[in-house]
Amino acid sequence: MANTTGVYPVYENQFKIDKTGGDGSTEGNLVTIADMESFSVSIDGNIEEWKPFDQQGWTRRLLTGKSITISISGKRNVGDAGNDYIESLALKTGAAATTTLVWNFPSGAKLVIKGVVSVTEWGGGDSTAVAPLAFDFASDGKPEFTEATA
Repeated sequence: MANTTGVYPVYENQFKIDKTGGDGSTEGNLVTIADMESFSVSIDGNIEEWKPFDQQGWTRRLLTGKSITISISGKRNVGDAGNDYIESLALKTGAAATTTLVWNFPSGAKLVIKGVVSVTEWGGGDSTAVAPLAFDFASDGKPEFTEATA
C-alpha cells in the first residue's frame, strides 16, 4: 500500500529495469534488480545567467534544462534477471547500453526514465567479500512522472 504521509524507510522505493533495452511499456520486460543496497539521486540543472543594465549589476537567471542520474549499488547476484542484465551492460556502449528504469515511490508516484546504464563496479574486493555490482543510470530525454493517486 502506498505511504501518503509521514516518514518511511528508504527500502520502500522500488526500481525496475527493462531487461530488453526497451521503453518499459511492456510489464513483462520489467524486472527488479536483486541485492541492490543503496541509491542516490543527482538532479543537474542548466542555468543561464545574464546581467542586464536595468538590474544595476545584479544577475538574472533562468533554469533552461535538467538531467537526472540515479546511482545504485549492491551485490552481484548471478541468476537474477535484473542483476544479470545490468552486469551484461558492463562493456557495452551506444544504444546497447540504453534502456528504461521505473522508480516506484513509497507515495505511489512513479517515474519512468529512458536512459543510459554505466556500470561503475563490476566484481572485485576482498577475498571474503561478496562481489559488488554498481551502476549509474543517466537520463536521456525528459522522464515521465505520474503523481500518486488519492
